[in-house]
Amino acid sequence: MSEKERSKTSLHQGLDHVESAHSGDDTAANIPTQHKSKRSFWRSPLCAAWILGVCNFCAPGLWGAMNSLGAGGTASPWIINAANALTFCLMIITAFLASTIMDLVGVNFALFLGGIGFAPYCAGLYCNVVYGTEWFVLLGAAFCGLSAGLFWAIEAAVAMSYPEQFRMGKFLGIWLSFRVAGQIVGGAINLGMNADGDYAGAINPNVYIVFIVLTSLGPFSIALTSKIAFLLPRPHQIRRLDGVEPKLYTHTPILTNIKETLRVLLTKEYLLIIPLIAQAVFPESYTNTYMASFFSVRVRALGSFVAAWACIIVGNIVGFFLDRHNVPLKTRARAGFIFMMTTRGAWWIWSTVLMAHWPTPDTIDWTNSKYFGRTFALYVFLGASFQTHYLYLYFLVKHSVKSSSDSSRAAGLLRAVESAAQAVAYGTSSVASFAHLGSSCLNFALWGVAIVPAWLVVRRIGIDLNGPER
Repeated sequence: MSEKERSKTSLHQGLDHVESAHSGDDTAANIPTQHKSKRSFWRSPLCAAWILGVCNFCAPGLWGAMNSLGAGGTASPWIINAANALTFCLMIITAFLASTIMDLVGVNFALFLGGIGFAPYCAGLYCNVVYGTEWFVLLGAAFCGLSAGLFWAIEAAVAMSYPEQFRMGKFLGIWLSFRVAGQIVGGAINLGMNADGDYAGAINPNVYIVFIVLTSLGPFSIALTSKIAFLLPRPHQIRRLDGVEPKLYTHTPILTNIKETLRVLLTKEYLLIIPLIAQAVFPESYTNTYMASFFSVRVRALGSFVAAWACIIVGNIVGFFLDRHNVPLKTRARAGFIFMMTTRGAWWIWSTVLMAHWPTPDTIDWTNSKYFGRTFALYVFLGASFQTHYLYLYFLVKHSVKSSSDSSRAAGLLRAVESAAQAVAYGTSSVASFAHLGSSCLNFALWGVAIVPAWLVVRRIGIDLNGPER
């Protein structure tokens, strides 16, 4: 048998394995030995998930760690909410253009460009806490928005394109765990430096010095790994178990790519899940303002740490379930959606009742055991719900597109819609009179509005919507 015929046989065996995986008969032992022996870990989707996760940890992960302190750790949430609104407005632009930029400069350099704006934002927060400077916060937020939109869209495109369809949940679980790992490290640092902070106000300014250094490593770690073995593999270097080469680049002219991105946005499936995307990310501004308004400095640090662990545990459990191929795809899609929306609905009922009857005008610390448990737990549950929605959205969008070339466009649109929703959310949360009860009610309403349109798409997953690789 010729080399070409052997290669073709191996590919067909790999594809047969995928088909059996989707029908529910898949086990790791069924992977053809010949196909398996040709794979290197450094060129596998699993390795790409780890590398993408490390890049995520150094940039948006630590940005999320600061935000999870409530208002970036500052004493007042209002200027930070306005800055975040600016960040997400600018992210809409770069996220929408992400597939075009990636075609022009490649995935590695696009990630590098996407990571350079986070450190200036940390520096702006530091100057605000130490010197009271507000303009630098807004300038840092602008830099962050222009770069972060690109970074988040590119990493989303990789997460949707690189893994085999039958191992997507595992890939997403690893990648998103690194995102909240930044929050764990940041929370530990914050808690260590603010352990005696049983008062309301800003965190220790020295915390920002650590964040500036760590976020500065983000883009440079990407650049360095492009020269050594531990780089993010390019699409043609990925060796998947199913033998399919990921299609990350669209290879179309700029104007054509923009037109095709608009086409994906205006499909019925995408329009129906826009409310789901919006309500998934809208709560972030509310939870951050909630922590900054009512809790002591050290409780805010503890919340960042504990909520991150909750996100990792719940996110990986959901990812594991979405990969269970002894369960039909349509059942996984529907069960995941029902669990996600039911639990979030419960948290919004809890939140709205709590905001309407807030128990104390005093700053809550863990010494106030009468109020600490029920108020702190809400933050943790909402954080875990945010991670569940994040992971499920990639699963849903991946299975909603009908061609591989649309995956990177859909990923950019996902990030653009998220950014638009968060820009509005932070804008409303910057109004003190609306930031608490009003914001909770608005989030509750968005949750209700999203259920029916999203279900019209979810119920088709596994029936006539199976993703681009089926």
